[in-house]
This record gives sequence, C-alpha cells and structure tokens, in this order.
Amino acid sequence: QVQLVESGGGLVQPGGSLRLSCAAYGFTLDYYAIGWFRQAPGKEREGVLSIKSSDGSTHYADSVKGRFTISRDVFKNTVYLQMNSLKPEDTGVYYCATVLGDGDGSRWSEYDYWGQGTQVTVSS
Repeated sequence: QVQLVESGGGLVQPGGSLRLSCAAYGFTLDYYAIGWFRQAPGKEREGVLSIKSSDGSTHYADSVKGRFTISRDVFKNTVYLQMNSLKPEDTGVYYCATVLGDGDGSRWSEYDYWGQGTQVTVSS
C-alpha cells in the first residue's frame, strides 16, 4: 500500500530551524517526484519546493529560497525538508506529496498523492 508519512513538525521561535521528514511506503521515492506543500490558516495550500522525477532538479518557491532545502535518503526511502531562518509566515500544515499519475512534478498541479501533514508553528 502506498503511503507517505510526515513527521518533525512543532513549535519553533522565529529565526529557528526544523527538519521535516517524509517517509515513503509501498514505492521507491527515488523514482518519483516529491513535493512539499504548506497550508496556512485561512489560506490555500501552496507549493514550497519539489524534486522532479525526470532529472532530479529542484524548484523552490520564492518565499523560501535561501532558507529551505530538500534532500533525499534513498536507503531510508525518506525525503527531508530542512527549514532555516523560520518566520511566523512559515506557520502552517506541511504536506509531502508525489505524482502517481502523469507528469514528472514540474507543476504543482501534478501532485496527486498526499501525506497526512505535520503542523509547523513559528512563534515567540
């Protein structure tokens, strides 16, 4: 059974760091596009960053460039989201997702399978 499980969320002060994990079950992450999304209270879900399946290239939303990075551990079948210099506006539920249908993850709309999410709160 295909499953994505996020962990690592929590409460952090502005300027702090968190590392989120997304463990995959039932499929090999290395062959698939992986994206991280977030949804702030009262707002629509937005794409944060992603790794394409076709060439492994990464894409970052402007709001997180220079602060967030994505990486993969193929042995643990896990993707990580390292978040540094966190701001209150980074608060939200963070989801990892993959593309099981058509597409290589070039567009946010291609992502069609989601984890349950993990809450990140940036506050003093």
